[in-house]
Amino acid sequence: MIPRYTLPEMASLFSDRTRYATWVRVEILASEAQAALGRVPHEAVEDMRRARVPDPERVAEIERERDHEVLSFLAAYCEDIPDASARWVHLGMTSYDLVDTALGHTLARATDLLTGAARRLRRVLTGRALEHWDTAMVGRTHGMHAEPTTFGHKLAGHAFAVDRSLRRLEAAREAVAVGTVSGSVGTYALIDPRVEEHVCSALGLAAEPAPSQVVARDRHAQLLQAVAVLGACVEQIALELRLLQRTEVREVEEARTSAYQGSSAMPHKRNPTTSERLCGLARLLRGYADTALENVALWHERDLAHQSVERVILPDSLSVGHFQVTKAAELVASLTVDADRMRAHIDQTDGLVYSSSVLAGLLGDGMEREHAYRSVQAAANHTLATGEHFGASLAKQGIEPAGLGPERFLTHHDVIRTRLEKLHELED
Repeated sequence: MIPRYTLPEMASLFSDRTRYATWVRVEILASEAQAALGRVPHEAVEDMRRARVPDPERVAEIERERDHEVLSFLAAYCEDIPDASARWVHLGMTSYDLVDTALGHTLARATDLLTGAARRLRRVLTGRALEHWDTAMVGRTHGMHAEPTTFGHKLAGHAFAVDRSLRRLEAAREAVAVGTVSGSVGTYALIDPRVEEHVCSALGLAAEPAPSQVVARDRHAQLLQAVAVLGACVEQIALELRLLQRTEVREVEEARTSAYQGSSAMPHKRNPTTSERLCGLARLLRGYADTALENVALWHERDLAHQSVERVILPDSLSVGHFQVTKAAELVASLTVDADRMRAHIDQTDGLVYSSSVLAGLLGDGMEREHAYRSVQAAANHTLATGEHFGASLAKQGIEPAGLGPERFLTHHDVIRTRLEKLHELED
């Protein structure tokens, strides 16, 4: 992913230098286990530990001659190991014993970074939701004024969506935190299963229960699906904030710096650029998730079709997701909320947003439903046509105006607040 949408801590995880360092760690762990089984001299393991992690530039240089990254890595690594010990490196292993086990470790760490960012977003959302729990505003369905709600309630819905995504991420982390050191077709033909047990245990990984040559790719697909769903939840937040920032609405506004410029041609513009960016990045995440599904089916015990794809979609998906969630937390935390304008938009409807309360009252008094509905609708249409307040229009229909205030609609609101407070108490 381009640096613009990658934060340093995630970029470091997926750098060539970090990848080769993880590969070295896997090789040393495997050799430790081999030494414990009496198959590799202990002195050879000590030489491996003393060797430097190969420079990516040196690996690339060798790869131009060998056209095989793992063999080029091993050649570069062994340049710093005495020949008598270098012969024991990678004993009984195939390339993807190294690659996939290291990848499982990296994906687990990257998912932890993303999960931490998502927990911070959940905390910001719950905190601001409680702050604005009683900030009344008009709810909108189909983009039209519906009934009163509060801005806190709106943010609570997003907080619970992020919380659900956190549970998906936790399950996906368990799925990808897997390795295999089982040989060319996963039968442990040339390597003792205890080597795999030692390597995976040291790296905090489970072992693939029935390996082929590789870790099953449905695991990676599950992770990228979870990242994409989280991205869609962030998109929902950002889209809502974009809509509430429109000129004719202006109920919220993104934080601006003194250097902000919204348009190259129109100096008055204050565009919702952060929210728009977050929505755009969600599209990328959905694309990566679809591509991960294409990677699940491989020929027989393994082919190479997935490899080139994963070099792009795995680091990119986690980098974009991490960036998107981090920036969403910053956006919500610094958001300006115009409570007065929210209340003004309720009053702007001349009481029409209270129509359902009036209807419910008539039905409770025993009026036949169709007659009650048509009477209230006629009063509403009169208000729309004339601008006369809904209460006056109702009186002309012979209906005593009642329930014309937002309080009626928030009678049981504390039920949701109690649920939100429990969510807020969770650690971020």
